[in-house]
Amino acid sequence: MVVERSSRRGKSLRACAGQRLNEIARNVRFRKQSIAALTAQSVSSMRRLFVGLKLQGRESAIARDVLAEINSRLAFLEEVGLGYLALDRSAPTLSGGEAQRIRLAAQLGSNLQGVCYILDEPTIGLHPRDNRILLDTLARLAAKGNSLLVVEHDEDTIRRADHVIDLGPGAGTRGGQVVAVGTARELQRSAQSVTGRLLAHPLRHPIAERRAVNGRSPVLKIAAASLHNLRRQSFRVPLGRLVVVTGVSGSGKSTLARDVLHDNLRAAVGRRRGAKVSWQGCREIRGWEQVGRVLEVDQTPIGKTPRSCPATYVGFWDAIRRVFAETPEARMRGYTASRFSFNTSGGRCEGCEGQGMRRIEMSFLPDVRVICDTCGGRRFNHDTLTVEYKGKSAGDVLKMSVDDAVEFFAAHPRIHHALRLLQEVGLGYLTLGQQSPTLSGGEAQRIKLVTELSKVSYVGARPNGNGHSTLYVLDEPTVGLHMADVEKLIRVLHRLVDAGNTVVVIEHDLDVIAEADWIIDLGPEGGDAGGRLVVQGAPDDVARAARHSHTGKVLRAFLKERSAR
Repeated sequence: MVVERSSRRGKSLRACAGQRLNEIARNVRFRKQSIAALTAQSVSSMRRLFVGLKLQGRESAIARDVLAEINSRLAFLEEVGLGYLALDRSAPTLSGGEAQRIRLAAQLGSNLQGVCYILDEPTIGLHPRDNRILLDTLARLAAKGNSLLVVEHDEDTIRRADHVIDLGPGAGTRGGQVVAVGTARELQRSAQSVTGRLLAHPLRHPIAERRAVNGRSPVLKIAAASLHNLRRQSFRVPLGRLVVVTGVSGSGKSTLARDVLHDNLRAAVGRRRGAKVSWQGCREIRGWEQVGRVLEVDQTPIGKTPRSCPATYVGFWDAIRRVFAETPEARMRGYTASRFSFNTSGGRCEGCEGQGMRRIEMSFLPDVRVICDTCGGRRFNHDTLTVEYKGKSAGDVLKMSVDDAVEFFAAHPRIHHALRLLQEVGLGYLTLGQQSPTLSGGEAQRIKLVTELSKVSYVGARPNGNGHSTLYVLDEPTVGLHMADVEKLIRVLHRLVDAGNTVVVIEHDLDVIAEADWIIDLGPEGGDAGGRLVVQGAPDDVARAARHSHTGKVLRAFLKERSAR
C-alpha cells in the first residue's frame, strides 16, 4: 500500500494537539490523510470511506483481507447503534451503555458458538429505535448457538425473551423469591407477578392533565446554542412545566440540558449583584431572571463516607434524635439530641466510629469490611442503646425499613412526611441506616428527589420566598427502574412541577415522554448528523412530526396504544 511521507527532517517534535501521536507518525499518510485524521471521523463516516475505497494492483493485494476485517467491524458497531461515535473517542468518556455495546459488537465479529453471554441492562441510554436494533443483534447472537442471560426492565426486551425469570415480590428483604417463570404471556397470568400485571395492563396516559403552553406562558429562550455538535439552534423551555429532551444517542441532549441550560443558569443565578452574565455555548438565554435556583439531580453517590445514610441525607434523623432525647430515660440521664449522633463522639460506638462496620486491611488483597464486634452494627455505644422509644433503640431504628418506619413514626408529622415520600418513590425497602456508598445510582437519585420534595409545600405555594421557582435537570432518571417504579417516579416529577418548579428531563422511556408538557426532540441522528432541533412542542405535536422525527414515530404508535380512555 502506497503511503506519503513528509520530507521534514531534523525538526524538533511539536505538541500533538490532542492527536496522541508524535510528528513523525502524524505525517505518515494514506490518500492524503494521517491515521489521526481518519480515526477522528465517526464510525459511519469511516465505513462509507472504506466501502467506497477503490484499490488496484499491489495496493489491492495488500489490503484485501485488511479491508474485509475493517468493514465488518465497522458494520458491527453500526448495527448496535454506535455509528455516531468517533473512533478516537476516549474510553472514560463513554457511557456504560456505549461501552457495553462496544463489547457486544466485538462478540458479533467473533463467530463463537456455545457461549453464555450475561448482559446487565444493555438498553440503558438507548432510544426506542436503537433499542429494537440492539434486540435484533441479540437475536442474531442467540441464532449462532449462544445463550444470553439479560438483566433488564425494558418492556420490549421482556416481551421478546424466550424465557423470563421474574423475581420479587418486592425489593430488598421483601424480594429474592422466584415469583413467575415462562414467556411474557405466561407472566401475565401470574397473580403474584408485578411485571406480569404491568405487561397485561400497561400504564395509561396521561396520568395527570397536561399543562398547556401558550403565548402567555413564562418561558426560557436559548438562542444559537452551538456547543459540541449543536448547530446554532434555538430552543424554548417553558417554565413551571415538565420538559423532556429526547433524541437518539449522540444527538446532543446532554449538551443542551446540562452543558448549556444547567451550567449557564447556575452561573447566571449565582453571579454577584450587578455582574455581567457571560454565556457559554450559546448567544444568550432570555428570561433567566424568572429562575431562583438551578439544581442537577444526578445519580452520583449521596454520601462519601459509610456514616452517611438516607436518614441523614434527607434530614429527618435530626428529628428522630430529638424524639429519643425527649424520652424519660434520656432526660433522666441528661442526654441531649447530640448523644444520638453517630457522626460525633459521645454516644457513638468508638470501635467503628459510628459506621457499624470495621475495615480490615489485607496484605496484597482488597480491604475487607466486617460488622463491628463492639456494637453489632448498631453504631452506638451500650449506654446510648439502653435508651428506647416504643421499645426500640436508636440502633434498632437505623435497621428498620422505610415501610416499617412509616407506621412507627406515624405520630411525628415531619418524620412521617419524609418517610412517606421515600415510600412513594419506591424506596420502602431501604433501611434508614443503609450506608450511602452501597446505594445504586437510581436509588441515590430518588433520595435526592425526596430531599427536594420534603422542602416544598404542596398547597400551591412556591418553594422560594422570592417568588422564583427552582429548575431541576435530570439525566435519564428511569435507569435501573422497574415499570412499577417508573410510574412512581412520574408522579413525583408531577408533584415537583405542581409545586411551581420546572423539571427538565433527558429521557428515552416512552412512559415519561408521554407525560411531558413540552418535548424538545434533537437529531435527526447522532454525532455529526445530529445537533439539530427536529421538533418541539406538546407530545401530540411531536407525534404528528413522525415523518422526520424518530421520537415522533415511536411516540405516535405508543400514544395510540396507551392513551387513557
